[in-house]
Amino acid sequence: MNYATIKKFDIANGPGVRVSLFVSGCRHYCKNCFNKEAWDFNYGKPFDEAVIEEIVKAVKPSHINGFTLLGGEPFEPENRIGLLPLLRRLKKEIPQKEIWCFTGFDFEKDLLNGNPGDKKTIDEMLSLIDVLVDGKFVEELKSPALIFRGSSNQRIIDVKTSIKSQKAVWLEGNWVRKMGTGDIHDGM
Repeated sequence: MNYATIKKFDIANGPGVRVSLFVSGCRHYCKNCFNKEAWDFNYGKPFDEAVIEEIVKAVKPSHINGFTLLGGEPFEPENRIGLLPLLRRLKKEIPQKEIWCFTGFDFEKDLLNGNPGDKKTIDEMLSLIDVLVDGKFVEELKSPALIFRGSSNQRIIDVKTSIKSQKAVWLEGNWVRKMGTGDIHDGM
């Protein structure tokens, strides 16, 4: 597995200051994707134990609100096995830090059903993720007014509640009001 970049002070991919990992490799090929270079599984640098250590260390300081995983596509088969040890370590060592993940897969149609393959690994990844932004980026549904989403078909999902109900449950919270955007369902 390769990764494109690590951003240690990211404010665009979740609330507060976060550490974000952009993985390499994606088969969704969304029209006008902001990160086309990361479609290539060979792009970037090798993801190894030293990178996991670097990320865990970067997420630990009190001024960091959490960790965000995006890409490329974190749920591609080539990426899941490499990411699982990172997610496990983050939840074990700093469980108070929220983990966000962006995916082009649909929560119900794909991930809950194990459609990208290896349901056991997908289920474990989901159990370690707090918030999931799901759905392919759709250029025709793009809006700069959307918070933490590129297009209005994408959803910001409370993963724990959604797993229990076996359907996507939108994330709600004070951070939405603090961002001054009103209803998180804008555009849906």
